Amino acid sequence: MAQYDAHFTADFDRLLQHIEKSVVSGSVSASREGGASFQTDGVRCATRIYERYSYLGGNRLTLSVTLFGKGKDLHLTAVTSGGSQGIFLKFNTFGEDAFLKKFIQALENFPG
Repeated sequence: MAQYDAHFTADFDRLLQHIEKSVVSGSVSASREGGASFQTDGVRCATRIYERYSYLGGNRLTLSVTLFGKGKDLHLTAVTSGGSQGIFLKFNTFGEDAFLKKFIQALENFPG
């Protein structure tokens, strides 16, 4: 598991669209597997689950993204999982780290 947390001052919908486009177009095997959105009293929350195949690890892994905020004050949490091998110990988490690193690079290219 690898995790990333960040705060943004941005338009919620534009950032969510950027995330969707960046993750799905960032890998030939990446796909959106599910998600949910919720809004109450001006507070919004969107969760998205993406999956891709890790050639290095020889397995599939997920990226879970939660975007939460009110107005342009946003918090984002991204967590990768499923890329390790082993029954009792986690090892070979290269795919998880690579998936998250590519996601962070996409966020750094967000035009704001």
